[in-house]
Amino acid sequence: MTIRNVAKMLLVATVLATVAACTASPTKESTGEYVDNTVITTKVKSALAQDSLGTLVDVEVSTFRDVVQLSGFVDSEEDKARAEELASAVDGVASVDNSLIVKQ
Repeated sequence: MTIRNVAKMLLVATVLATVAACTASPTKESTGEYVDNTVITTKVKSALAQDSLGTLVDVEVSTFRDVVQLSGFVDSEEDKARAEELASAVDGVASVDNSLIVKQ
């Protein structure tokens, strides 16, 4: 093999590895999905922080494939419902998994 053929094969292998690394799997997001979900998470956190109640700042937010998960503790059922309402209103959110626990 010539050096040129080896270089071509290395280039093809590199491209294939890069494409494989950027594709999604059932348990892993693609690079584009990861970026989109990071934007959604940021928007949800911002909406919760700007709420007039002021009690939703400590809610944990994570997003996977446009599904937002809310976790942590809130003071009342109203706070729990409000957090879900705010998260649902964010552009790009497919659904909300509200795992918030109301403090006793």
